[in-house]
Amino acid sequence: MHLNGANTGFMLLAAALVMIMTPGLAFFYGGLVGRSNTLTIMIQSFASMGITTVMWWVVGYSLCFSGGKDGVFGNLHNAFLNHVGVNAIYQPQAGGSQIPLSVLIVYQMMFAIITPALITGAFTNRVTFKSYLIFLVVWQLVVYYPFVHMLWGGGLLEQWGARDFAGGIVVHASAGFAALASVIYLGKRRFVDQPHNIPFIALGTGLLWFGWYGFNAGSELKVDHVTALAFLNTDLAASFAAVTWLFVEWWFAKKPHFVGLLTGAVAGLATITPAAGYVPIYAAPIIGIAAGGVCYAAIQLKNRFKWDDALDVWGVHGVGGLLGIVLLGVFARLVVNPNGGVGLIYGPSTFFWKQVAAGLGCSLYAFVISYALLMAIDLIVPVRTGEEAERGLDEAMHGESAYA
Repeated sequence: MHLNGANTGFMLLAAALVMIMTPGLAFFYGGLVGRSNTLTIMIQSFASMGITTVMWWVVGYSLCFSGGKDGVFGNLHNAFLNHVGVNAIYQPQAGGSQIPLSVLIVYQMMFAIITPALITGAFTNRVTFKSYLIFLVVWQLVVYYPFVHMLWGGGLLEQWGARDFAGGIVVHASAGFAALASVIYLGKRRFVDQPHNIPFIALGTGLLWFGWYGFNAGSELKVDHVTALAFLNTDLAASFAAVTWLFVEWWFAKKPHFVGLLTGAVAGLATITPAAGYVPIYAAPIIGIAAGGVCYAAIQLKNRFKWDDALDVWGVHGVGGLLGIVLLGVFARLVVNPNGGVGLIYGPSTFFWKQVAAGLGCSLYAFVISYALLMAIDLIVPVRTGEEAERGLDEAMHGESAYA
C-alpha cells in the first residue's frame, strides 16, 4: 500500500483548520462576555489545547480507536501512542484513504480539543479554574471518549447502524447537554454582563466558519466527491441558518442584530455537521432553515425556563447537534454516500429511529454524567466562584486584565 500524497496533504490542512477553531471559539466567547471576564473564558479554550493534547497522547487516542469492537470503550493497547511507528503508519479505520496513522491521530485530536471548550460558554463567570481543569480531564474520559469509540471507532452505535458524519452527537450534543447540566447545577450568575466586543464575536465566527470546512469536509478522511459535498453542504446550511435567524429576530426585535446573524451561522454549522457527507445538496438549505428557526426557539424556551445558559451553548450546539442527527435520519441517501443510511423520505423508517434513539440516548447520558461529575468535583474543590470574585474574574482568579 502506497501513501496517498493528495489525501495526506488535504488531511493535514483539515487538521490545521480544525485547530484554528479553538482560538476562534475563544474570541467568539470572549466578545460575548463582559470586559472584566474576557480572559477567564478565553483561557479555558486555550487550556484545552494543551491539556487535551497531553491526554490524547497518554490515553485518548487509544480509548477512542483501539479494541473494544462493538463496545462502549476502547482499550489501552495504544496508550502513549506506543504502537505508532514505521510499521504502523497506516490506519485501517481511515477507510482506504492511505494516510499515515499520525495524520488521523492529529486530526481527531483537534476534535477532542474543541469539544469540552464548547461547554465553557454555558457556565461563564461562575466556575473556578481548578474545578474546570478537573472537569476538562474527567469529562473526556467518561463522555467524549466513549462517544467517539461508539460512533467512529468501530463501537456499539456504529455497528448498530447509527451515523454521525462529523460530530452531531460526538461533539455538539455531548457538549450542549453537558452545558445544560452545568447551568442547572450551578444556577444563575450573580452579575449578568453584556457582550462587550461584537467585533471579537465576528472574528470568532469567521474563524469557526473557516475552520468548519476542515471539520466537516475533512471527516471523509480523503478527497473525493463526498469531501466536496460536505464542504458545499456546510456553507449552504450555515448561510441559510444565518439569514433565517437574522429575519426571525428582526421580526421580533424590530431591528436586525449582528450578533443574531453570527449566532445563526454557528447554529447552522452545528446542525449540518452530522449530515454534511450523507445528505444530498437540496437538503442542506432545509437543514439550515430548520437550524435557524429551531435553535432560535430553543433559546426562547431557555429564557422562559430561566436557565442561565450565558452564551446559549445548549440552544445552539445541543439542540443543533441533536436536530442534525434527526434530520440526517430524514434525508440520508445511499447514492450520496454508501456508508450512510436510508433516510425516512427514501425508504423504511429503521434508520430514522436509530438516529433518534442514538441522539436522545447520548444526549441524556451526557446530561446525567456531567451533572454527577460536577457534584463529585464539588466534594473535592469548590466549583462555584465566590460572590466578590464573580464581579471580575480576570483579576480575582488570574491576576490579569484584558484591558488596561
